[in-house]
Amino acid sequence: MTKENYYNSEADFLYNYDPTIFDRPSTSVDIVIFTVFHETLQVLLVQRANYPFKNQWALVGGFIDLDNDETLEDTAKRKLEEKTGVKTSYLEQCFTIGNKNRDPRGWSVTTVYFALLPHHNIKLTPGKGAINIKWSSIMKNKVIESLAFDHSEILRQAIERLRNKVLYTSLPAYLMPEKFTLGDLQKVYEIILDHTLETKSFRRRIAKADILEETTEMRQDSKRPAKLYRLKNDIDTYFFLRTIEGAI
Repeated sequence: MTKENYYNSEADFLYNYDPTIFDRPSTSVDIVIFTVFHETLQVLLVQRANYPFKNQWALVGGFIDLDNDETLEDTAKRKLEEKTGVKTSYLEQCFTIGNKNRDPRGWSVTTVYFALLPHHNIKLTPGKGAINIKWSSIMKNKVIESLAFDHSEILRQAIERLRNKVLYTSLPAYLMPEKFTLGDLQKVYEIILDHTLETKSFRRRIAKADILEETTEMRQDSKRPAKLYRLKNDIDTYFFLRTIEGAI
């Protein structure tokens, strides 16, 4: 007879259960926070205050708070708010990485999210465990900084995921300021994809998606006034039936 058979009920078993009988790896969430400005795709980095990798740059992330985080997404939202002050944004779970080599402290598992934020009016805060925080430009799928842990590979995979989704969705709209022109939106698509888009085709796609509404305002662009738009309220990500023409 096994030890489990001595219990009278599942409640009795759970009351007496010892969670330490199985090895438990360190479990964390990392968030690849993207924005676009200065005509460049940027990612948010923090400079670590403690060992391991003290003073080295890393993606935003942290360990799960077992007492207060009910889900992995709760952890991601908490870390996002701590660093940027933003409570709501586009947040998507990407993938999970776990092995005994990614963290010198031992076996660890991290679940990776990516978030999209307009950089306007965001006040960055280093927060606990960091001495600095900044946006860093992405060039050829990487940043110039040497990143801690396996964060360079995490960043590379997150960029690939972002670009693949931008080809057939309206995701770049989450990176826009409150008011913008269609030219502004097309430029953000092109920056992320690193590819020029055909303007007439792009505008037809955006019009069909019906995710924007005109404002009564205009902005003087290089040659003529351009209408200003904003994202409609309560609009979810739009999925195009085909990839954006001219992007592949």
